[in-house]
Amino acid sequence: MRDAPAAAKTLVTLQFLGMGVVWGSSFLFMKIALDGVTFGQVAWSRLVLGGLTLGLIVLISRPRVATGPVLPREKIVWLHFLVIAITGCVVPHLLFAWAEQYVSSSLASIYNAVTPIMTAVMATLAFRVERLARAQVAGILVGIAGVVVIIGPWRYAALTGDLWGQLACLGAAVCYGFTFGYTRRFLSGRPIAGATFAFLNIGLAGAIMLVATPLVAWHPVALTLPIVAGLVALGALGTGVAYIWNINVLRAWGPTNASTVTYVTPVVGVVLGVLVLRETFSWHEPVGAGLVLLGILLTQRRLRLPRALPLALRGRRMRAEVDTSGPDRLAREANST
Repeated sequence: MRDAPAAAKTLVTLQFLGMGVVWGSSFLFMKIALDGVTFGQVAWSRLVLGGLTLGLIVLISRPRVATGPVLPREKIVWLHFLVIAITGCVVPHLLFAWAEQYVSSSLASIYNAVTPIMTAVMATLAFRVERLARAQVAGILVGIAGVVVIIGPWRYAALTGDLWGQLACLGAAVCYGFTFGYTRRFLSGRPIAGATFAFLNIGLAGAIMLVATPLVAWHPVALTLPIVAGLVALGALGTGVAYIWNINVLRAWGPTNASTVTYVTPVVGVVLGVLVLRETFSWHEPVGAGLVLLGILLTQRRLRLPRALPLALRGRRMRAEVDTSGPDRLAREANST
């Protein structure tokens, strides 16, 4: 019996690591798949396969919160899920897939790490569900500076990609930030099981892609085993099972600790891009990535700015030190005895 809690903790840790590896690898999978399919077909495949995978999981497990229904019954809830399906799945997945025609998978994974900064901006300015402390504002500014350094406006057509591809990646991160803020504002407080939540998000996005098939996916393909394997891993695993892992880690560790996967995914994406695809970097990209990481640490309050001591307080302390260093101090000590 004592081994059960330890086994559960180990399982959660493995799911966290698996989540970071799978999501970090997704940028490699997209790059490989683009050799035989269009960017629209990449986004179409990952959302349709992810929706089918999560739908099967919900159908088998039929998760509920208390004695409530498996699926929500309020029409407004479905409308909210439709919004985040578009802003959190359809649009950013299309943007990342399109961008990887022009930028490296490593660089795309770095831009994906900007999501926590964009989330803080949207949660504060657009939805007003959070108030930022001084260190968080500094983190946002440092992160934005990092993005500017990564883009390298002085050489916008770098070896790793052109300006429009990088802006598309940044646009995808903005979409994710908007989605997290919207979710917290309109959906987080509703009694919906985690697996159901993931299914409604991805499943509705997959349904949108099915409707849009003539526009985004009706093109010739040149499939090979690596391309098919990449699409299946990207959809069923990265956009399907990994979302269930994320829910389990979130419940076990809390949102702050679960969000540290943000630090894992770009590392995995960069390592795979360099080792598998032989991608290269210019000096400003890792420097900008370091600034983005610093901005994330400040935004998530994992690193705090030193608090400057107010001048008035400093004056009071200095006077107190003067008062306690002369004859008055000796008199107080004598009285205390």
